[in-house]
Amino acid sequence: MALVSGAGSGIGEAAAIALYAAGATVYGLTSNPTTLAAASAKHPEIRWLAADVTKRAEVDLAVKSATAEGRLDLLVNNAGIYRFASLEASEEAMVRSQFDVNVLGALFLTQAALPALRASRGAIVNVSATSARKASPGQVVYAATKGAIESFTRALASELAKDGIRVNAVAPGPTMTGGVAKMREARNIADADMGQISKLIPLGRIGTAEEVAHWILTLGDPQVTWVTGQIIGVDGGLTAG
Repeated sequence: MALVSGAGSGIGEAAAIALYAAGATVYGLTSNPTTLAAASAKHPEIRWLAADVTKRAEVDLAVKSATAEGRLDLLVNNAGIYRFASLEASEEAMVRSQFDVNVLGALFLTQAALPALRASRGAIVNVSATSARKASPGQVVYAATKGAIESFTRALASELAKDGIRVNAVAPGPTMTGGVAKMREARNIADADMGQISKLIPLGRIGTAEEVAHWILTLGDPQVTWVTGQIIGVDGGLTAG
C-alpha cells in the first residue's frame, strides 16, 4: 500500500496514478473538499482521504484509516504550496503557511506513519524542488522550505536505516502542472516567457508531472534496496552546472 499526500492534482496525482498502475493499493490525501470530490470522481480506483497535513490529529486519523486496510509500504510526502515574493514582501501569514504545509506537514505525516513503515520496512519519498539548490529572486521562503525537506530527508535516512526504512527525495525542476498553469494565468505569464524558462534548462523544455512520478515510483520500489538519503534531481539538467 502507498499513501500519497497532495494527491488531488499535479505531481501527487501523477504519482498516485503511476503507483496504482504498478499494482499498489493507493490512498490519496488532500485537504480541499472540492479537490477531493473532483479527484474521487476522476480516479475512483484511488482510495481518497481528507486531511490537513498541518493538523496532527487529522493526519493521525487518516493514517489509521489507511493502515486498518493493510500494510503500508510507501509514504510519499508531496503536499506543498508556493507563494513567490521578495523577502521584504513576504508577510508573516505567507511565510508560516508555507513552512506549515511544506515542512511541518511532511514531519507530521511521517511521524504518524512510522509505526506502520517500521512494521513493513517500507520507504519514504519526499518531494523537494530545485529551488532548494538553485533558487531565483522571489523564492526565498519557498526555497528555504525545500532546503529543510532535503535536510530532513538525509537526517531521517540516517536515523531510520537501522529499521530498514529507506528515505529519499525527488527535486523537480520547472514542471507543467495545474498549479503552474494557474500561476501563469494569475501573473499573465506569456508563452514567450515560459519559453525563456525552457532555454535555461539544458534539455530545453519544462518537465511533466508524469516524468517526476516515474522517479517517485522508482525510489519507492521495494526492489530498490540500497539507495537511501539521496536527492534525485528531476530537472532536465537545470542543477547540473
